[in-house]
Amino acid sequence: MGTKSLLNLIGSRLHALPLLVLYLTDGCNSRCVTCDIWRSPRRNMRQELVEALAGSLQNLQTRRVLLSGGEAMQHPHWPEIARRFRDEGAAVMLLTNGLLLRKQAEAVIANVDEVIVSLDGGTAETYAAIRGVDAFDLVLEGIRAVRASGVPVITRTTVQRANYHEIPQIIEVARAAGVNRISFLAVDVSSIHAFGPRFAPSAEVPVSAIATLGPDSPPEHGPAAAALMPDEVIEFRQVIEDMTARFAGDFASGLIAESPAKLRRLADYFAALNGAADFPQSRCNAPHISAVVEVDGTLRPCYFLPEVGKIEAEGAPLLETLNGPEALALRQAYRGGQRPECERCVCPLYKGPRALLRMS
Repeated sequence: MGTKSLLNLIGSRLHALPLLVLYLTDGCNSRCVTCDIWRSPRRNMRQELVEALAGSLQNLQTRRVLLSGGEAMQHPHWPEIARRFRDEGAAVMLLTNGLLLRKQAEAVIANVDEVIVSLDGGTAETYAAIRGVDAFDLVLEGIRAVRASGVPVITRTTVQRANYHEIPQIIEVARAAGVNRISFLAVDVSSIHAFGPRFAPSAEVPVSAIATLGPDSPPEHGPAAAALMPDEVIEFRQVIEDMTARFAGDFASGLIAESPAKLRRLADYFAALNGAADFPQSRCNAPHISAVVEVDGTLRPCYFLPEVGKIEAEGAPLLETLNGPEALALRQAYRGGQRPECERCVCPLYKGPRALLRMS
């Protein structure tokens, strides 16, 4: 059992990397209203970079690799990449919009240990309005095809204005598809780093419009338009209380990943965006246990924080870049509460000593 990851918790240097997240491609076949990445020409991660990263896994005691994007399944060689990381002893997770899940079910079953599927609507109409494609039934068919083989599937719903009222339906359809867990997080409207170039100069909503929404009418387009307004926050709180009673058994069994208390924090987050409350405090040590490598080798400590270096196929080893001056300074800063992005984070990740040992 590896224990180097425990040393990460002591200072700012990384001695191990329990979780590696890879953006295999920045292309995407969805047309989500909160993301502009699909507008850009697609780039795929080069095999030389994949090999450089795979060759670092055992020294870093990396036991989990998450394939993401863009849409990871659009990389023409993603199954071979998944096998390569498995050969190094890592469990491979696939984060996908699910559009190719049915078509490539055999490849998923053969090469992936767990699938995380975005499910942003409880009806076909809502799904299409948010994701920009009419694929609700196709995604559910893909989930059922993968589950039939025994591969675990988690659905992840990004809660926003267009779907918060459909959370009960989302739970019902996900449960009917046989998923292992159902998870919810709030839509991020603040980060200029996470989930694609959503705030490029051509974006319809400038960054300055996203700091605090306020009580006025929200923007009609872009990420800020997805945040709940004050009256909707009140309705959302009632949805949470109703689902707490209605799905008590699913909370108790763990089918619904978040506790009622954590779901209430989602409502608190939206209230804070409207200036009606402070942002809920989050416990997170993601920069000490994970790293994100983008399609071109850009290295970031998590989805929401800026780059701290670049991984080159023929350059410095991954561990050296992870402990470069920029990375060390950023870890010191976030631990000291000096990174404003952390206050608004919608997806904190925390692993204590016992959890890290279980990942080893």
